[in-house]
This record gives sequence, C-alpha cells and structure tokens, in this order.
Amino acid sequence: MPPPLSDVVVVLALVGMLIVAFGHPRGRVEVAMGVACAGATVATGILTLDEARAAVDHLAPVVAFLVTILVVSDVCARSGVFDAAARRVSRWSGPSAVRLFTGVFVLAAVVTATLSLDATVVLLTPVVLAAAMARAVPGTPATYACLRMANSASLLLPVSNLTNLLALPRLDLTFTGFAARMAPVLAVVLVVEYVGLRLIFREALAATPATADAPLRPVPRFPVAVVALMLLGFALVSPFGGDPWWVSLVAAAALAAYAVRRGLARPIHLVHAAHPGFAFWVLALGVVVAGLAHGFLGHAVRDLAPASTGLGALLVVAVLATVLANLLTNLSATLLLVPVVAPLGTSAVLAALLGLNIGSGLTWTGSLANLLWRRTLGRHGVHPTSAAFHRVSLTLTPVSLLAAVVVLWAVT
Repeated sequence: MPPPLSDVVVVLALVGMLIVAFGHPRGRVEVAMGVACAGATVATGILTLDEARAAVDHLAPVVAFLVTILVVSDVCARSGVFDAAARRVSRWSGPSAVRLFTGVFVLAAVVTATLSLDATVVLLTPVVLAAAMARAVPGTPATYACLRMANSASLLLPVSNLTNLLALPRLDLTFTGFAARMAPVLAVVLVVEYVGLRLIFREALAATPATADAPLRPVPRFPVAVVALMLLGFALVSPFGGDPWWVSLVAAAALAAYAVRRGLARPIHLVHAAHPGFAFWVLALGVVVAGLAHGFLGHAVRDLAPASTGLGALLVVAVLATVLANLLTNLSATLLLVPVVAPLGTSAVLAALLGLNIGSGLTWTGSLANLLWRRTLGRHGVHPTSAAFHRVSLTLTPVSLLAAVVVLWAVT
C-alpha cells in the first residue's frame, strides 16, 4: 500500500482504538476492535509480521503487570483497605475541611505511587467522596485531589504508571534509582498541586465539617502486608533485571486466594477485575502505534525532538510529550516518543515522562485515568463539567510541569 494511503489507514486505526478506550465497552468489543485495528495496520505493509510481533513482545511484561496489579487493587478495595484509610483520615481531620482535604491529598498520592493511578481514580475516589458527604462538606476538593494525584503523583515509582514501565527498559536506572531521581521532582510537584488546589477551592474548604462519628474499621493486615512486601520485591529484583510483573503476580495470587477464602470474591470476580479485554486492547495499541512510528507521525516527532539535554531541550521534550499525550493519550504517546528521545539519555526520557504523566492531566483525552475518574463519579451521581475540569487543569498543569522540569534539570 503506498505511504499516503497506509498512513491514513493507520491513523484511522488509532482513532478506532481511542474511540473504544473512551467508550470503555465490554471486553469482547475491546478485543474485536483491537484485532481489527492491529490487523489493518499490518495489512498496509507499513509493519512486517516480525515487527508487529516485536511490538507485542515489548508490551507483554507491562500488560502482565497491569493485569496483576488490577487484581491486587481490587482485593485491597474488597477487603476494606481504602475505606479504613479514608475513615482514619476523616477522624484525624476533626472539625476542619482543610485537614480533611490534606489527608485525602496525601492518601491519594500514596495509593497512586504504590498501587498505580487506576486504583486512585476507580477505587479510592468513591470512598473519598462518601467520606466527604458523611462529613457534610463539598466533595469536589477531595475528588479533584484524587484526580490530580492520579497523574502527578505517578512520577515516583516505575510501577506507579504504565508510562513509567514502558520507559523503564530505556533507562539506565534500577527501581530504587528511578525513585531517587524522581523523588525531588515529585516533592516540588506535590507542593505546587497542593497549594494550587487550596487556592482554587478555598471557598469550599471554608466549610465546617459535621462531627466525625463514623466508627473506625480495622485495617486489614494481610492485604497491607502483601502490598508492602510487593513494593520491597520490586526493589529487590530490579538490580538483577527482574520484571516487576513476576512480583505483582505473586502478590495477586496471594491476595486472590485470600479473597476467595474470606468470601470477598469469587474467581470470576477476580477475572473481571483483571480486565483481560483491556489488556488485549493495550497489546493491539502497541501494534498500531508501531505503525504510526514508521509513518509520517514518527518522522515528524523525530524532527521535533531536540538534540541535547539542556534546560531548554528538556522543556521541549516535556512539552512535546504533553502535546502528544493530549492528542493520542499518554500510552500511545509513550510508545511513540520514548524510543525517539532515548538516545539522548536518562534525563531526556524522564523529561518525557513528566509530560506524559503531569501533562496528561491537561485535557480529558490526555490520560485514560481522566475519563475513568469522570465515569466513576458519574456512577455515584456526580457529574463534573468540562469547564470545571479545565479550570483546574489549565491552572495547575503548566505550573507543575515547568517546576518539575526545572527540578529534574537541577538535580541532573
């Protein structure tokens, strides 16, 4: 197929994939669309079968981690880990809406860093909303804290976001080395986000909460211990080249057995929690984006990428990542951009991750987490408007991204 026509077909395949992602249909629809779009990409001849297989092989460990960490998060939710944590935050806050917001902000950052951003937007957000409603205070500041932390707090660990895992093979960093490089960046981002949200929602945070009389529930020790050991395992296997999914698989198996034995879930519930249809969709997306990388868009990105790693160049990389994330979603943008900037070294790849994580919070389409957050709130009778969303995102995202890039450059 001639290049102009093949490029059109691959772009249409990506559009079809994104429509499915935004609609979040049943798993069989995700699988069917993935097969159709990946097949169309290969049929253009822009990719060989070996190249398509290589794209799938590259993504397979990341998808395996996604499947297993979703099970881990689901069992934590079923066992009451999030509810118990939210109740303690509510009790600690006392008669202060600001302290309640602060506690939720910290909790959302911790959940994102340890269990990934999906756990924050899908599992923690409803618990936080319920806690705010129980205290008779506006839930908007707390739910936006969850949203902002889902993207911005996913900088700390390689396992906090699939974008980080996709980039990790291109980095000369271990699990702990990644955390050490990103910790000062995250610290500054957290300050910017916290102060910004406090200012934006200052009127809502002036409310006086009702008395926190909800009984505390015991924190389930086994799930918390498994998550702690899982994080330790990530750090231990990384220097030896071990993939994180092996560790998360062990954790998921242990928690699945725990959930079934305790009657918290049946095996079919855990299969649904793993979202196998979405996992297949991600693999198919890798094939489609590989086709884009071989076409005009890949050439355009390579032409726009800088050739150095000074402060200005890192800003260009971060902005380019932000633009691509909001056009293609951050997963697609990661697959397209990271291989291009990887020859520039670790700092360039980390700058790209700043745009792919923080920058993806700029618009609804930047990250699937944004859409999942909106859908989750809608199921609980709360419908955030686009105007309200963009008022927050357009105010905070540019400032957070600029601060993050400057700190990354300074500590390099």
